[in-house]
Amino acid sequence: MMSFFKSMMPKSLFVLFLLPFSVVSAELPDFTDLVEQASPAIVNISTTQLPNNNQSSVNPNAEELNELFRHFFGQQPFPDQRPQPRQGSSLGSGFIISKDGYVLTNNHVISGADVITVRLNDRREYTAQLIGTDQRTDLALLKIDAQDLPTVTIGDSEKMKPGQWVLAIGSPFGFDYTVTAGIVSALGRNLPSDNYVPFIQTDVAINPGNSGGPLFNLDGEVIGINSQIYTRSGGFMGVSFAIPSNLVVAVVDQLKESGRVSRAWLGVIIQDVDNDLAESFGLDRPRGALISRVVADSPAEKSGLQAGDIILELNGEVIEHSSELPYRVGVMKAGDNVNVSVYRDGRNKELKVKLESFPNDPQSISQTKQEENRLGMVVGNVTKEAQERLNIQGGVVIEQVLGGTAARNGLQQGDIITMLNRQNIADTRSFSGIVKKLPNNRSVPMRIIRDGQPMFIPFKIIE
Repeated sequence: MMSFFKSMMPKSLFVLFLLPFSVVSAELPDFTDLVEQASPAIVNISTTQLPNNNQSSVNPNAEELNELFRHFFGQQPFPDQRPQPRQGSSLGSGFIISKDGYVLTNNHVISGADVITVRLNDRREYTAQLIGTDQRTDLALLKIDAQDLPTVTIGDSEKMKPGQWVLAIGSPFGFDYTVTAGIVSALGRNLPSDNYVPFIQTDVAINPGNSGGPLFNLDGEVIGINSQIYTRSGGFMGVSFAIPSNLVVAVVDQLKESGRVSRAWLGVIIQDVDNDLAESFGLDRPRGALISRVVADSPAEKSGLQAGDIILELNGEVIEHSSELPYRVGVMKAGDNVNVSVYRDGRNKELKVKLESFPNDPQSISQTKQEENRLGMVVGNVTKEAQERLNIQGGVVIEQVLGGTAARNGLQQGDIITMLNRQNIADTRSFSGIVKKLPNNRSVPMRIIRDGQPMFIPFKIIE
């Protein structure tokens, strides 16, 4: 049959017909060697949460009554109501980063766990010790008592480009060592719930259970940790996000050393520079991070940074988007001296800033800042102009959502809080006083103004 078609068409046309298929076949990668080499270092992570004995609902007289009924009737009216431990279930994935048993996963995989179980590729199981966690990057470092373990190689996430092939290995829905592949869709993605991590966006099929598993490049190096998915259904929809490996390395080193992460802090509230703002400031094109406010007594204020400055470079690294600045500063250490290039009054200006500890650290902030941290946000006073425009008195405006409670309750940068727990808010001082008295684990009403529209939302601090 093929010879018939060959005789019926010109030779050149026949070659043209076959060429695209042979080219596509040659360019598709083969992942089999990568999977064979990497799989032994991938682990399944399950957790057990023990019951709180203080919350037992057992009838104190149940044992005595049960014994009496068993004696006379051979039965018991009160079944055993003592709370039972929750059985371990497959919650996520992880991978081994050292031969002596250090394992990396997501913080949300092991959060709240009393017992963490790590199962290896050869079905050995270990109870893991929690070395440290970092909620801000959603990372957790575990340690198991084993030696000569297989490990992964950590790669350089800065070298990744959109369009490159990547591969994930994990336990979606509990199906161990599932392999999925795709490409890098975008770099430096900031999600509404997190403005610190510059996520790698991919179209790799990631589902519940993949969390904490590695994302590999074609060289078999881990260039990210699969962390989040965008979904309307609870399953994969073509958009997934991984924490870049370069950020992971910076966090892991600190977790190993002290069990916690100490971040540097610049002390500015920033926004993106669009085309209109670039034109109004006389900048050649939209770029950099525009400082909308300098926090009082911060490293930025001490070094001479001002509202209206546009940060263009940090230690020689170009800042194209404002979302790049928190990550660049956050991977540095308190006490570091950095060179900041800003655009001010039509010309470039060089400043030197000595970074300090991030104010998310309770040991390095005032009580007011501690209360703000309890809510996971930074607030400031509402200007008189805004009060007149909105016809309100007082209130505080959310200048930055750090995560935690504020993010869980759906608060956004720019929201104005006028009432909390049925008490009017005059300014940041009164707001701090109200926050101190808020109950834990119980919803209270919060009145906010968003996009000019007032509304009440339930607000709960979970501790």
